[in-house]
Amino acid sequence: MAKVDKPDEQWRRELTPEQYEVARKAGTERAFTGKYWDTKTPGTYHCVCCGEPLFDSSTKYDSGSGWPSFYAPLEESAVATRDDDSLMMRRTEVLCASCDAHLGHVFPDGPEPTGLRYCMNSAALDLKARDEE
Repeated sequence: MAKVDKPDEQWRRELTPEQYEVARKAGTERAFTGKYWDTKTPGTYHCVCCGEPLFDSSTKYDSGSGWPSFYAPLEESAVATRDDDSLMMRRTEVLCASCDAHLGHVFPDGPEPTGLRYCMNSAALDLKARDEE
């Protein structure tokens, strides 16, 4: 996968202010406010910055957290992780492996088969419904 690298000003032009704040500045949308937190539409969730496919709706579940949650990425190589020590706690940040967009965090309290909860921000995702793919 080729790395997508654009100057900050280009990201600002291409994204909405909310998308830019979340995906490029590691912001977080408020719980229960994102457009995908309760979406049941079958399809593939892509990175809002570079368009890479990240998660399939078949792995999405209602975690009760108020953010779209998945138990696995579409491919392990689609996402990258790194330690996040902000907010006085240790978390694992999830990034798009292609463009380093901040997607959210992953936690070890998800359902089987992985036991993981990829807690993502709707503003960092673009859902392509099955009938649009």
